[in-house]
Amino acid sequence: MSRTEIDTAASDLLEAERSRRQIGLLTLRHPEMTLDDAYGIQSAQMALKLAQGRRIIGWKIGLTSKAMQDALGIATPDSGVLYDDMLFHDGARVPAGRFIQPRIEAEIAFVMKAPLKGKVTRDEVLAATGHVTPALEILDTRILRADPVTGQARRICDTVSDNAANAGIVLGPARHAPGALDLRWVGAIVTSGDQVVATGLGAAVLNDPVTGLVWLAHRMAEYGQRIEAGQVVLSGSFIGPVECPPGTRIHADFGPFGSIGVTFD
Repeated sequence: MSRTEIDTAASDLLEAERSRRQIGLLTLRHPEMTLDDAYGIQSAQMALKLAQGRRIIGWKIGLTSKAMQDALGIATPDSGVLYDDMLFHDGARVPAGRFIQPRIEAEIAFVMKAPLKGKVTRDEVLAATGHVTPALEILDTRILRADPVTGQARRICDTVSDNAANAGIVLGPARHAPGALDLRWVGAIVTSGDQVVATGLGAAVLNDPVTGLVWLAHRMAEYGQRIEAGQVVLSGSFIGPVECPPGTRIHADFGPFGSIGVTFD
């Protein structure tokens, strides 16, 4: 894709976010687009958001389960950017109309005390982590999930261009030392209202949530970026996305690890 095409796509996505009106699939508009193009669109949005006064508070890792990778025909996760206006805290109420088609996923968040860049080891990730905490990721799609004419579903390049479908993050109050628990066995029971809608374990995230940060540090270095001290990293979901239409009340019980909730007005 040309620089002009990348910048136009980035502007279109930001306008979709502002107006709450989705755009068509970028992979139909640009059938030749690559993952580098998609991350270029994501970076172009980042520049525009920073110019508007937004602040980067961290990163998200997505597509970490084998089932999701197989469904999209890929063999790698993806990543997106967390901005300061995306942050919600435990018990928050999301105003009606804030998002287009919100969904949530349950995750383990890593809060960093030191930067990470390039080829790092699992031990280096743990050493750079200040604490881990329960989190919910709020997903949204500024791009249609499927084209109404052809029926084509979003592809990996659409998702990456759309900031890996990220829209918000809800952080829990609990704090745990990163090496104190086997994060593969940290899981959650997620309820919508009074109904259990999902359960899962951290092992669903690349067999170890820490592995996601190893991957992210390496991927970011390829684009001249790094994970900074003080930033939050969502390590990847261990449940499938849960739809959150208006009136949805979500609670995620992580057992001894903590709990977290959010309501969509």
